[in-house]
Amino acid sequence: MKSPSLPLDSSRVRALFPAFQEDGLKGQAFFENAGGSYTSRHVLERLEHYYRATKVQPYGAYPASIEAGEAMDLAYERIASILEVSADWIHIGPSTSANTYVLAHAFAQQLGDSDAIIVTNQDHEANSGVWRRLARHGVEVREWKIDPETGHLNPADLDNLLDEKVRLVAFPHCSNIVGEINPAEKICNLIRAAGALSIVDGVSYAPHGFPDLGEINPDIYMFSAYKTYGPHLGIMAIRPELAASLPNQGHHFNDDKPRYRLTPSGPDHAQIAALAGIADYLEEVANIAEPAIKGNSPFRRAHNATRAQETTLMAPLLDWIGAKSNIRLIGPPTPQNRVPTISLALDLPGLEVARELAQHNIMAGGGHFYSQRTLEALGLAPEHGVLRLSFVHYTSRQEIDTLLQAMSRVLV
Repeated sequence: MKSPSLPLDSSRVRALFPAFQEDGLKGQAFFENAGGSYTSRHVLERLEHYYRATKVQPYGAYPASIEAGEAMDLAYERIASILEVSADWIHIGPSTSANTYVLAHAFAQQLGDSDAIIVTNQDHEANSGVWRRLARHGVEVREWKIDPETGHLNPADLDNLLDEKVRLVAFPHCSNIVGEINPAEKICNLIRAAGALSIVDGVSYAPHGFPDLGEINPDIYMFSAYKTYGPHLGIMAIRPELAASLPNQGHHFNDDKPRYRLTPSGPDHAQIAALAGIADYLEEVANIAEPAIKGNSPFRRAHNATRAQETTLMAPLLDWIGAKSNIRLIGPPTPQNRVPTISLALDLPGLEVARELAQHNIMAGGGHFYSQRTLEALGLAPEHGVLRLSFVHYTSRQEIDTLLQAMSRVLV
């Protein structure tokens, strides 16, 4: 049977990533992208230029300093354009874990024993543990639970938890274990109708297509740049009026500077400037996409192309897994409503199987991936873990074939 055509020419996309030319990585099929993607040439070029030409204190009086500040400002504008919001939504910190930690401290100054919050057991610990610790301040913590068989997070169950006490709901756009895409727009609408705030962890969704926040309409949306072809930073998009209402977590003299108030440990200036390269890269992806891929901006076209590419590449892998009675697939068995973050519960510990696959040139991951609560809810021991196979749109058909051949040898 002839394989369905792909909307993106893999060779043209892969040519935009210097990692594929590295001798130490040649012949290695990369299936641990959920832990961090390769970095695009566009990002690396901006990073190198900043370090070489403008590695000075930005926003000063002399030309190099002015250029440095302008490069950083451009990054805020370009990231905002990707997400279809204005630049005053964007806050950049050292990581998503650090960003949620600071946010939780800010909310702790406003919430008390008359308030409730809702968290899930489908989240990465970064968008769960920090909110659960608000119980120390008397806040009631309610858990929105997944289905213990499938890992599905049912919006109807959230409706049963919402009432006038609830002030915020933290949930993932997509779980880094389950892989199912949650209906973020529907969930945010439910939360808003109840008078609460939505805090969406997009870390495991954004690598597979940056969202249009105008459609989803969250109050806060977060993701990690190092998983979206950029440097190791965490990006928060926060509704500007909400950001202004939260207590300042930075230096007192920066209280009137929105970008400083919720990111007290400002990240590397060069890496901020390099973030603009993510937008450059996505525009090139939009140009590579087949004419049939539509979108009202290059970023929407890139989103639609990467989702279509991954959906097509996922199909043979999910079919192979579905035919094996000794493998438990976590999450949906079909590619239409999931991302290619594919977790498998096996007899052997996940990390042990990942080591065996490494002998066949497969770079995969094993463990709990900071989602211990999810594994426990699924009846799995976190210390045993799962095998996680994660890829993105730059993965090639040949790499999928290599993976299937390796799995046929290892998972007998």
